[in-house]
Amino acid sequence: MSTPALRVAIIGAGPAGIYAADQLAKSDVDVSVDILERLPVPFGLVRYGVAPDHPRIKEIVKALHRVLARPEVRLLGNVELGVDVKLEDLREFYDAVVVATGAKADRELGIPGEELTHGAADFVSWYDAHPDDPQEWSLDARHVAVIGVGNVALDVARVLAKTGAEMLTTDIPDHVHRGLVAKQVTDVHVFARRGPAYAKFSPLELRELNHSPNVEVVVHPEGFDVDEHGMAHVQQHKAQKMVLDTLANWVGREPEGKPHRIHLHFCEAPVEVLGTDGRVTALRTERTHSPNADGTVTGTGELTDWEVGAVYRAVGYRSTPLVDLPFDERAAVVPNDGGRVLDLAGEPVAGLYVTGWIKRGPVGLIGHTKSDAAETVRHLLADTEPAAPHREPAAVDAYLAERGVEAVRHDGWERIDGHEIALGEAAGRTRVKLATRAEMLQVSR
Repeated sequence: MSTPALRVAIIGAGPAGIYAADQLAKSDVDVSVDILERLPVPFGLVRYGVAPDHPRIKEIVKALHRVLARPEVRLLGNVELGVDVKLEDLREFYDAVVVATGAKADRELGIPGEELTHGAADFVSWYDAHPDDPQEWSLDARHVAVIGVGNVALDVARVLAKTGAEMLTTDIPDHVHRGLVAKQVTDVHVFARRGPAYAKFSPLELRELNHSPNVEVVVHPEGFDVDEHGMAHVQQHKAQKMVLDTLANWVGREPEGKPHRIHLHFCEAPVEVLGTDGRVTALRTERTHSPNADGTVTGTGELTDWEVGAVYRAVGYRSTPLVDLPFDERAAVVPNDGGRVLDLAGEPVAGLYVTGWIKRGPVGLIGHTKSDAAETVRHLLADTEPAAPHREPAAVDAYLAERGVEAVRHDGWERIDGHEIALGEAAGRTRVKLATRAEMLQVSR
């Protein structure tokens, strides 16, 4: 079998990386693609960033599976850039490299006492059973604060409020179920700096918040103001209007007497986390005016201390620097022009590209990721000529084997996938995740 005209490595097997592989495989160019993923399993934040009680969102995995099964695409899992392979070494085997490592770190609030808080991404990694994160999580606080009004904040609030029994129908492994059964949470308070017209929840995610038989959603009327700027904003955004209508219908509802509650507070900006002996005792917020025309808010000076035992910040994800790649710390992305990586002088680096959140920041939905990949691949194909000196797939395999790297191929992933589905069938569920890297590697063999 002859070596394809173009050899491309993609770093990261989340949606961004897999969509880029799909674009390359569907192009008119004779190309082969290796997707290098540091975990033994693919799918990135679809597997480790979506709440387990949202299987609808995970339906995208079916399409991603089909891409990985294409003959032009190889999965090399359990291979980490900067640890198992250097970027300069990849240039020996590939004509171009596309970095699609996404964003997993939490953004910071920049307020006193922030060191006492939990990052939402860390909590999501725990309940999604990320193999590189601890299996223990303390949930002994009865009253908890969540800062942020995006879908991740809703996921965190919902998982904190729902019972462990409700979550047992999902793909969570035993250690997550035990932790959720043991939790003491009765009330989750979600805080937004701005008014309800600017909430970033998607309409469906918000409505699903109210579906649990054990969780009551309470929208507090204080701060629930929509001025002319807010009305103009929702008129320009259909989804925002749907969110506002749902929230407005919930204001002032009669209590239903459910055992757990999610409280939504608007126009309350966090200013300090209070605590003693390393434990949170309260969150201090400042009432804000309704947003200005540009969406910014102004504090009123009215402070409130909310007695909570834990604070979760869900104010966005952030990408982190990668070995041997330029990085813009301010924007938290790899500097690029349409996916072409730029050096410190602003000049394109030959053969090096980015796509997804590491390219444009952690914003947008799956559709944006597809268009991102299309733009990057278009530039890659226009720029790249076969140039790598050791272009046969066997050369990469030998390189990894010499370094003792146990790469998980597509058949290994299929064994893991089948094993998890079998565990789920035995428990009357769709799937039960393997929780550790060692388990995954054992099953993959």
